[in-house]
Amino acid sequence: MSIPPGYNIHQLGPDDLPLMDGLLDVFGRVFNEPATYNGCRPPPEYTRRLLAQDGFIALVALSGGGVVGGLTAYELRKYEQARSEIYIYDLAVAAAHRRRGVATALIRRVGALGAERGAHAVFIQADTGPEDAAAIALYRKLGREERVLHFGIPVGPDDP
Repeated sequence: MSIPPGYNIHQLGPDDLPLMDGLLDVFGRVFNEPATYNGCRPPPEYTRRLLAQDGFIALVALSGGGVVGGLTAYELRKYEQARSEIYIYDLAVAAAHRRRGVATALIRRVGALGAERGAHAVFIQADTGPEDAAAIALYRKLGREERVLHFGIPVGPDDP
């Protein structure tokens, strides 16, 4: 697995709270959603427990001593067979570090982790708008495109 020169990919563990904060900062900037990623961060003990779970994966790309990108993913254990899938939930690279192979290195690393865990697939969603055109081009290069619909279903008891 090739990591671009000048970068390091690190899997976060329960003691990596400052790196998780750096990843949330990158997500907030790249996705232009600072309130979502920075407005109400969970307490440190919550984040430690999350990072200690086998089913949660957080990777950061480091350069120059700081977080410049990363991804979060979940291992979804299947019920119909003894296997799992890895779902990449968020993936972002700071604008100044794009087009250098950082996102590809992150995806390849999570794929290697999935293989170690017996996963049979890695999957990710992308919006169809122009803001995700570069991401879609990358995902097409690395995998097979599938056409699906995504629905957000409210969780409140009175919601239709």
